[in-house]
Amino acid sequence: MKREFIQFRCSIYEKKMLKLKAKKAGLSLSEYCRSSAFGHNIIERLTPEQMEHYAMLVKYKNNFKRISNMFKKRNPKLSNEVEQLANEIRNHLYNFNK
Repeated sequence: MKREFIQFRCSIYEKKMLKLKAKKAGLSLSEYCRSSAFGHNIIERLTPEQMEHYAMLVKYKNNFKRISNMFKKRNPKLSNEVEQLANEIRNHLYNFNK
């Protein structure tokens, strides 16, 4: 149970920035400050618009993978190019998660 208080001084600008970063991370101001002080990795939450784009990229990757599978027997070169594109999208999706 948290019963102790720690106070520190900061400018109005710094306080606004801390509140904004805490809000983006989905944390309270105190939880954000505690996590920062202990060196925890604070991950910003995705906005609904970003989630929509992420879902669209996943859909594109799956579609390109299906196209690649269709062309494997008929045109291996085209299949390789499409598969390469799907892999690039997958790599961007992995980076998006970080």
